Amino acid sequence: MLGEPVLKYLITRLVQLVAVVFVISVLAFLLVHLLPGDPSVTILGPFDTAAARAEVLRQLGLDKPLPLQYLTWLGNVLHGNLGESFLTKESVSHAIAQAFPIDLELVVLSQIIAFAVAIPLAMVAARRPNKAFDRLSSTFTFGLLSVPAFILAVLLVLVFAVSIHAFPATGWTNLTSNLGQNLRSAILPSIALGAGSVAVYFRLLRSDLISTLQEDYITMARAKGLPTRYILFRHALRPSSFSLLASAGINIGSLLTGAFVVEYLFQLPGIGYQIVESISSRDYLMVQGMALVVAVAFVVVNFAVDFLLVLLDPRIRRA
Repeated sequence: MLGEPVLKYLITRLVQLVAVVFVISVLAFLLVHLLPGDPSVTILGPFDTAAARAEVLRQLGLDKPLPLQYLTWLGNVLHGNLGESFLTKESVSHAIAQAFPIDLELVVLSQIIAFAVAIPLAMVAARRPNKAFDRLSSTFTFGLLSVPAFILAVLLVLVFAVSIHAFPATGWTNLTSNLGQNLRSAILPSIALGAGSVAVYFRLLRSDLISTLQEDYITMARAKGLPTRYILFRHALRPSSFSLLASAGINIGSLLTGAFVVEYLFQLPGIGYQIVESISSRDYLMVQGMALVVAVAFVVVNFAVDFLLVLLDPRIRRA
């Protein structure tokens, strides 16, 4: 059961979440009207006339005042209807359902790689700060942080796809179709996406571990003769992980948008790739729906991680 302070904090954060989502919905709706061009021209193509254009705008409801358009659109969204593509007539919801699992898999796999590399490096480096391994790992992670994801993606393709043919350069195999081929198509973009996270997680955890290892209870554990590895895992890692978890929450949300460039480079049919293609073809409703879903996902992920941190460390809600 949740205590009363935690419940009050949860209600407050939920109210803030609703307010932020409302603002996001307004911005996503206005996105259609801020983009250049007229969707009726795209729909009609060579059959574009003033009368035909007016009829298309009427059918789409774009001839109504903006507030009324927004309320109509919001009502449809709340019922799960994000509209349909101007060009392909595909449901936006269906397109998102096809594309979002790709983004989700890339984000999850990139974070697994980032944690698998950053946590052991930070734990070994924190044992002997400013020694050879610490300096070497700090230099390595600084290099990862300095290389943009799209540059790293190109380098990975040149080395592992073009030179040694270990992984495909482009394309995607669904997880349900073939697990092995799916991992082969996901590994390079996941590494490109998660490399920056390695640097951030390493630096945060290393710094917190060094500080934690100076605490009195760690000194007591050492005096009892407990092995250093046991002390690191049992006594130091958990209290040093709060900054790491907070950063992971923000990072996971931002990776949903950071995946756009990586997806386009690797030609993966995720949401980022679909948005770029929809912008190019002026398929505004597709852009609108996908932008809304990505923005709301970012907010919800950060809310979930924030609440998880409160459960793990009640001092946060008093800050």
